[in-house]
Order: sequence, then C-alpha cells, then structure tokens
Amino acid sequence: MITNEDKTLALFGGKKTILEPFKKYNSIGKEESDAVKKVMDSGLLSKYLGKWGEDFFGGPKVKEFEKDCEAFFNVKHAITVNSWTSGLVTAVGALEIEPGDEIIVPTWTMCATATAILHWNAIPVFADIEEDTFCISPESIERNISPYTRAIISVDIGGHPANTKEINRIADKYNLRVISDAAQAPGALNRGKFAGTLTDIGGYSLNYHKHIHTGEGGILVTNDDFLAERMYLIRNHAEASVEAIDLKNISNMIGHNFRLGEIECAIGIEQLKKLNFLVQTRRLAANKLSESLSKLKGLKTPFVKEDCTHSYYMFFMQLDITIIGISRDKIYEALIAEGVQGLSRQYVNLHLLPLYQKKIAYGSKGFPWNSEICKREINYKKGICPIAEKLQDETYLGFEMCLFELSDKDINNIVKAFNKVWSNLESLK
Repeated sequence: MITNEDKTLALFGGKKTILEPFKKYNSIGKEESDAVKKVMDSGLLSKYLGKWGEDFFGGPKVKEFEKDCEAFFNVKHAITVNSWTSGLVTAVGALEIEPGDEIIVPTWTMCATATAILHWNAIPVFADIEEDTFCISPESIERNISPYTRAIISVDIGGHPANTKEINRIADKYNLRVISDAAQAPGALNRGKFAGTLTDIGGYSLNYHKHIHTGEGGILVTNDDFLAERMYLIRNHAEASVEAIDLKNISNMIGHNFRLGEIECAIGIEQLKKLNFLVQTRRLAANKLSESLSKLKGLKTPFVKEDCTHSYYMFFMQLDITIIGISRDKIYEALIAEGVQGLSRQYVNLHLLPLYQKKIAYGSKGFPWNSEICKREINYKKGICPIAEKLQDETYLGFEMCLFELSDKDINNIVKAFNKVWSNLESLK
C-alpha cells in the first residue's frame, strides 16, 4: 500500500531528511531520585487532615515547596494542588462565582480552562485571540462583557504572556476579577514580572510534559489574603473547616481533595531549582529555529512582544496560504514525510466542541428556577472567534518544543526539512 508519505518522498527524491527520533525531553535527574528516596525512607508520604489544625496545610515537603515557590515567583501565597485542572477549579471557586455568572475565556486553550467554569455552574463566554501572540484579545474581551460578567481568565498560551496590562485595565473598568492561566508559561516574564503573578490569581501546571513537573500537579499564586484562604479551603474539604475558623462567607466552600503529596513536592523542590535553566534551553532552541525558518516565504514564526519573554512550551507558526499556494495539510504531510516530529496542524477551538454545541438551553423544562439568567442564550456558533477559527481551519502549524531535548544537529535537520519542502512547493500542487 502506497501512503501519502511514500508519495511525498517520491516527489522529493525518495529519502527523508531526519532519520532518527529526537531525544525525549527529561527534566528529572539524580537530585529528584535522592529527594524521593528520603521521603520514602521517612514513611511520611502525606500529612494532610481534612479538618482545621496544624496538618490542614499538609506535610513538611508541601510547606517547603510552597515557600520556595513564593520566593521564586515573588508572591505572598503559593498553594500546591494535585493538577492544574484542580488549580483552575479552585481559582474560579475562590472568586465567589455563582450559578449563571459569566466568565470570559479564550477559545484557543486547553479544555480544562473552560470546564473549571462549568464546575461552579457558571457560564464560559469565549473570546477570540490575538493573531500575533495567540493569547486572548483584549478587544474581544470587551466586546463580550455583559451585565452577568464576573471574571476573565487569560491564558499565556504556548509560553507567551497575555496582555495583562490591558486585561487588568478592562477588569478595573467593569469591576471584574482576573485569573491568569500560566500553565504553559512558567519562567516567562511580563513587564519584568513572572507570567501568572500580575492578576488576582495565577498558576502553573506540573504535568509531565511541561518545563518542570512532578508527574501531575499545579501551583496557584496570589498576593490576596482573602483569595488565598478560600483556595486553601477549597483544596482540602472546606466544608469540614469553615465552622472551626468561624468563616462568615461560605460561598463555594465545597471542599475537595486537591492535595499534592510529599513525594511530588520533594520532586518539585528540585525541579524549581532548574526552571530558569530549562526555560533558557527552550528559548535558545526556539531562537535558532526562528532565525532560519523566518526566511521562508509565507511562514510566520513565533512573535514575542518587547516587554515579554517567551518560555516556548509550543513553537506556534502561521502559514500564509495565499503566498505559499499550498494547503496547510499538504505542507504538514510533507514535513512529516521528511521526518519532522512533534508537529501539529490543529490546536483547539473550545467553542466548537460538542459540549458547547449540544448544550441544554438555559431555562428548559425542569430547570429549578425561572429567572432571566436562566432564559438567556450564549452564542457558541462558528463565526464568533474568526481569528482562532481561521488558524484552526487553515493557517496554524505548531511544533511541540517541550517534547524534545533538541541538539544543534536536530535543529539543523528541522531547518533542512523545512527548506526542502519549501524548495519543492511546486511539486505538491
């Protein structure tokens, strides 16, 4: 059977450019192994209790990791959780979000950013993105504000910080809270401060394929004492502790077991020490790729704003199909045939997922109350986010930087593969 790869290679002379797999990225070393062994030898793998008291905040490694994160990110509070999805759920609940409240969120992000809103029976309203950074568009945010809007979730997608200066200006104007989902951008800078630290709540993912990881996990950061207290409670069975601390405002004080254990935090302590170096290695590799690939006609490499640095979880590219004259799919298939690994031709448009296309209308028969909030309809149809939709359908091409430990040879081979495809564009028509 002749595959598309065989056909492409035949057009290009029959031999692929990259013959060996790239080395997998691995940030775990002896330091982490030694740290885990010490925890194992201690026998104390967790020290949480789901009630108020000394152990409500976890064991020694949890507390040490959180203190290290507070110092590193220069924040008042760092709160560990067992995943960044848990972190997002915790952050939204901390904002006293009520059923029917609207939260504006970009459509170009991982699905958990929006489902964390649904967790509290609130309504995600999807905003479009900036064409250059792929981050949420402040203009689209302002267009989507309604009397029901209570918060904004910005996402530092791919590793580039969102425009928090403008987002915060809009939030102040309309009395909104802001969550910064910096899952993919630990170590990136935004106006001299770490991404994730310029809004009411921010945070980072410690999932296995991020810059640093603990297998699974997340870190919430804030400088707000009130929000921190609520996040600590939501993380650890809030309903069992609110009476003991005489908490008056118990809105959303439904607790969970979102706790990160001693082993993971011991790993995190060592991983955090490496973060700056690991981000810098991604940055150097990305700069080398950009320097060469930006010379190809119709290919736009990642944009970095002057007041920001990029952590390059993803290497986001765009194709100008008008200039190139070839579809994105044909170029993608040709690059795959040349041996380029870690490519993606689609990311996501959350507003077009089945969850939102097949939603039950608010105010339908059987709904508990019949208010104006429940009767309103939210538009999740195609056309509401044209920039993100065009990227998804036609022009986006991505390279997953954090999958690999790229050598100079690997980078040179990637460039050779791109150059070979571009020099044979006529053959692909």
